[in-house]
Amino acid sequence: MPRQRARLLRTVIVCVFLGLLIYLFWPGSKELPAQSAQPAAAAVLDFDSPDSTLVVVNKKRPVPADHAPQDLADAGGVPLRAEAAGAYRQMAAEAGAAGVPMSAVSGFRTGAEQDQLYVSYTENFGPEAADAISARPGYSEHQTGLAIDIANPDGTCALESCFAETLAGSWAAANAQHYGFIIRYPAGAEHITGYAHEPWHLRYVGTEHARTMHDAGTTLEEYLGLPAAPGY
Repeated sequence: MPRQRARLLRTVIVCVFLGLLIYLFWPGSKELPAQSAQPAAAAVLDFDSPDSTLVVVNKKRPVPADHAPQDLADAGGVPLRAEAAGAYRQMAAEAGAAGVPMSAVSGFRTGAEQDQLYVSYTENFGPEAADAISARPGYSEHQTGLAIDIANPDGTCALESCFAETLAGSWAAANAQHYGFIIRYPAGAEHITGYAHEPWHLRYVGTEHARTMHDAGTTLEEYLGLPAAPGY
């Protein structure tokens, strides 16, 4: 009986050892965790720093009152951060080559300039309407130097929702992502972004993120897993 037990014990040990070898060396025995369908983990994406190209500025997330980018460059007559300015110049040039002229209306704004704009909207339309179409000072993407308002050179539907149906508007909606821009305030997302549809307001985030957001049809808040910001 003791010999039988010893033989059984040796058999068990050999089987365990062989099983361990198979697990360690058999191809495909150790599968990697499935990759997330979401963008790179939000924890490693910087959406807080005003200097990040992914910074999120909305009605819940202001920028410092005195913030101003240090690398502003010309983007068709308006200032943008250098990376965004270069991307816009390329986009405008290639749109023009395709028979779609495009002009830049507004880029970087200081907090003081945004204050003047907001006050003007408030006086003309009232505070509730102003909050739907203009950011309060300190809460505007334009202060990051990453947002640009575009238009048709002839002024057709400038800063109006009908811009989406014009040559420049429809071309930008179909192609801006290839240059790193998104339509920041799309139609139907007012409950998330806090702003009415602005087909002229482009936001630079880089080509990888812009293409992913465009293909998925998500806002910047949704893409980064941040709460909606419909109000202050």
